[in-house]
Amino acid sequence: MEVYIWSFNVQTCLLCDEPSATQLPVCGPCKHELPWLQNPCQRCALPLSMPGLTCGGCLKHPPAFAGVHAPWRYDFPVDSLILRFKHNSRWPFGRLLAALLSQSLLDSYQQAQPRPDVLLPVPLSTARQRQRGYNQCAMLGQWLSDRLDIPCQAHWLLRTLDTPAQQALDAKTRKRNLLNAFALAPDAQVRGLHVALVDDVLTTGATAQSLALVLLKAGAKRVDVYCLARTPKPDGPA
Repeated sequence: MEVYIWSFNVQTCLLCDEPSATQLPVCGPCKHELPWLQNPCQRCALPLSMPGLTCGGCLKHPPAFAGVHAPWRYDFPVDSLILRFKHNSRWPFGRLLAALLSQSLLDSYQQAQPRPDVLLPVPLSTARQRQRGYNQCAMLGQWLSDRLDIPCQAHWLLRTLDTPAQQALDAKTRKRNLLNAFALAPDAQVRGLHVALVDDVLTTGATAQSLALVLLKAGAKRVDVYCLARTPKPDGPA
């Protein structure tokens, strides 16, 4: 198991191996060059051409979730870091991204973005988690919880259907794939709560939409989505 020690000692950048001037293992130039998300849709965070807009999809069919907070576009090198964290157990990459996401969220709270009552990681099916050995969203949720001082309930959401992997599916197939795929655990108490779903990447929003509908039906007051990256449309910003 690869273990990374977080301390106040001199850190080495995980991207270029140069010394970092901060507590985090990323140097200033590499952090600056990350694909920071500019001009996100105010609802789903889809990259747009101008700030302060809502995309056509959200205007026509407003999603059940209230908003998405994603620091980056799903582009190099963030896409590579996420994939290596997700599929190759390179947990230091995930922990670094979670730390930077936490900083971004703390900044947004200071700018009056509402703070959720609880973090809920997107669940894996039992078979998928047994195969992979861990749920990367649950790990992200716990790291965010530690830094934001917001409780994380990794077992309140259940994936009741072991659906095919979503990455290669189009939007319509993803939505059909996720019908009745999620449920709340018997001990989950979400009524009246503002909850934030924790995911790694938001693509079509089908997973977030399905989970938000389950949570709102159970009485949640508001559902937000916290993720590392947002994919653009295949043909570029809307």
